[in-house]
Amino acid sequence: MGPGDLSAALAPLPRESDPRLLVGRETFDDAGVFRLSDDLALVQTVDFFAPIVDDPYRFGRIAAANSLSDVYAMGGEPLTAMNIVGFPDKVLPLSVLTEILRGGQDAVHEAGARIVGGHTVIDEELKYGLSVTGRVHPDRILSNARARAGDLLILTKPIGSGILATAGKAGALSADQDEALYHAMSALNADAARVAVELGARCATDVTGFGLLGHALHIARASDATLRIAHADVPLLPGTREALVAGFTTGGAKRNADFVSALTDWGDTGPDVRALLTDPQTSGGLLIALPPPAAKAFCARVATAVVIGRVTARGSGPHLALD
Repeated sequence: MGPGDLSAALAPLPRESDPRLLVGRETFDDAGVFRLSDDLALVQTVDFFAPIVDDPYRFGRIAAANSLSDVYAMGGEPLTAMNIVGFPDKVLPLSVLTEILRGGQDAVHEAGARIVGGHTVIDEELKYGLSVTGRVHPDRILSNARARAGDLLILTKPIGSGILATAGKAGALSADQDEALYHAMSALNADAARVAVELGARCATDVTGFGLLGHALHIARASDATLRIAHADVPLLPGTREALVAGFTTGGAKRNADFVSALTDWGDTGPDVRALLTDPQTSGGLLIALPPPAAKAFCARVATAVVIGRVTARGSGPHLALD
């Protein structure tokens, strides 16, 4: 579901009111955070989707990495996970499900967490993901609402997975491009989150289905700031631009563009740049706001990290601006 439709569906619902709820849906964050004590809070999230690659094991790893990422985006440590499966048992053999679950389990174990159960239903379309519970110190939560003017914006993975996955399903990727795509989507955001917390970060999100600009807008709105993104500095996965020129895109990109357009100063960008920046990502990187000295230290410690913009005071201007 697109971010605009989701916001509209949630708008009539009353907000949760409990002093123990440290992060709820109001700040558009990646997970909820619930305080248990002065030094311990639970991080809770859930995510699942249809296959983005053909290989069952790889699909399982990617889906699990994507689900775990929400905990990392809050500065948390994953503890337990539960499988969520919709399986077309009349179409696919159970060996496919075994490999999906194996891939998910391997990713969860890599994160230092454990699978403790799950739920399956018969479905016409295969779907898989996880609900994940993690922990975080209440004073070290990363939130969309804590970006400050003067912070630099850091992206920890290149974008383009939606475009490339569409091209891959059409057999239009080289073996090297396909491998780079899988490596990016299956890589955990654990190290990036740990370094961000160690350097005193306050604000982060992971870049997933709403695209880079959709998730940047969540930070901008929650922090009442303007995020200025230097679009030429945004890293792309190998083959992304070529796949876009060849006509590969997704319906989600249009929904994302519709969501951000009214709150974005597009500058002199053309349709290709806009398509890249609104491309829905699967298991993307973290978008982190850090003061310049900490941002420099972060990029020195996380090899894939790139500064792609800055946070400025909003005033009466747009929430997003492309430079």
